[in-house]
Amino acid sequence: MDFYMRLPRNRREFAVFLLIVSLISVNLIAPVISMFELGFSLKVWHNTLRVLPFIWLAVVILVILTQKPAGKLKDLIVHPKDSFRSQITINIMCNVFLMSFFMTAIGGWIGQGAINYIPIGEFLAKWPRNFGIAFIVEAIIAQPIARYFLYRYHLTKETFE
Repeated sequence: MDFYMRLPRNRREFAVFLLIVSLISVNLIAPVISMFELGFSLKVWHNTLRVLPFIWLAVVILVILTQKPAGKLKDLIVHPKDSFRSQITINIMCNVFLMSFFMTAIGGWIGQGAINYIPIGEFLAKWPRNFGIAFIVEAIIAQPIARYFLYRYHLTKETFE
């Protein structure tokens, strides 16, 4: 029942789910990572806000591109009869794994305003931290909020049908 009530059932619901998750994630993850990189200051936060629309666009594109590979990776790890929570947790982990892998470099390029080798050269030092921050935000904040929204939407929809 949780799968049916808390997850998107069609493309429109997926778009709403993606919008909620991506807006929450980008507005939390990007500033936190930037502040770990450059220091905690209003100037860093302000500079991060200026590039957030570009980061958000990259995130949405990457979510769409990595959705199927992340699903296949999840299916290798969990059994179809596993609980909703285990399925969702592993799904989040696989999605965040792929997203953080690519966004560690792409986010650096967007933040610097240039494509260079710096994010690639520093990748092994920065990716684990970026993965951890993104996983915490996705698992504890962004996706539970989006799933709750879908749950409430589905309850309302079924009440009026």
